[in-house]
Amino acid sequence: MNYIKQQKTMKKLQTITIKSIPHNRQKYETVGDYWKNKDGSIDYRVSIFGDEYMQLAVILHELIESFLCKKRKISWKKIDAFDIAYERARAEGKKYAPCGCKIQEEPGNDKHSPYHREHLFATKLEKMFIKELGYKWDDYDKLVESL
Repeated sequence: MNYIKQQKTMKKLQTITIKSIPHNRQKYETVGDYWKNKDGSIDYRVSIFGDEYMQLAVILHELIESFLCKKRKISWKKIDAFDIAYERARAEGKKYAPCGCKIQEEPGNDKHSPYHREHLFATKLEKMFIKELGYKWDDYDKLVESL
């Protein structure tokens, strides 16, 4: 396909809004979240913590994960439903998630997560970014988990 034909068939990227918010304002126990609005725009939220580069690492993860899910037609509503049920089980002190697996550090790590593959890929890139910043993953991960 030549460049001019490709330009005519390309879709416009929707509007993206990224905001840092207090952790207790997340809709469930997470440091990063995203959703699509009725107008097609996408909102991303990251909990305020650490420094701006650490927050950016979370946003990069969420951007990669969400666009992979969009490309693979994985419903964001299913993702939210899975995550909320998963975190509810954790908050209730359960050792096993609703799917029957032992509760993981993050819902996306569970093999039954509807976005498991996408989450793992986004985490790989997030780890690379953290390393490139000169941070240690374990320190970053502990800070995220402490929220």
